[in-house]
Amino acid sequence: MADTVAPEKRSEIMARIHAKNTKPELIVRRFLFRKGFRFRLFDKRLPGSPDIVLPKYRTVIFVNGCFWHGHDCRLSVQPKSNMQFWQTKIQRNKERDLRNRIRLESLGWRVMVVWECELRTKELREDTLEGLINEIWEI
Repeated sequence: MADTVAPEKRSEIMARIHAKNTKPELIVRRFLFRKGFRFRLFDKRLPGSPDIVLPKYRTVIFVNGCFWHGHDCRLSVQPKSNMQFWQTKIQRNKERDLRNRIRLESLGWRVMVVWECELRTKELREDTLEGLINEIWEI
């Protein structure tokens, strides 16, 4: 099925999607900061430029959007138009994520992933963030 939106409009829509400082990232960063954690953002020296780098704990955190990273949840719905393109794109993203994870772990970093869907409701968000803190402290 072909794209149902004109190329100019599609370009405008895609330009509004930001890769950094997304709402889920800000939620995680504010929580960590309030709990006393200090971190770096998007360290380009590390594979995958992790969203959050906690050098003291040798831990990196990726805050992933469910659609873009192919999470198996209700937020990761495949578009009905241009399906082959999106399947290929998301598969490449998943492969890149795995490569970056393997490289980071081989360099001695612990890799954690927080999914967008885990931050949607207040209760789930609190459980996810508290679990993240506990996992960081498990050194």
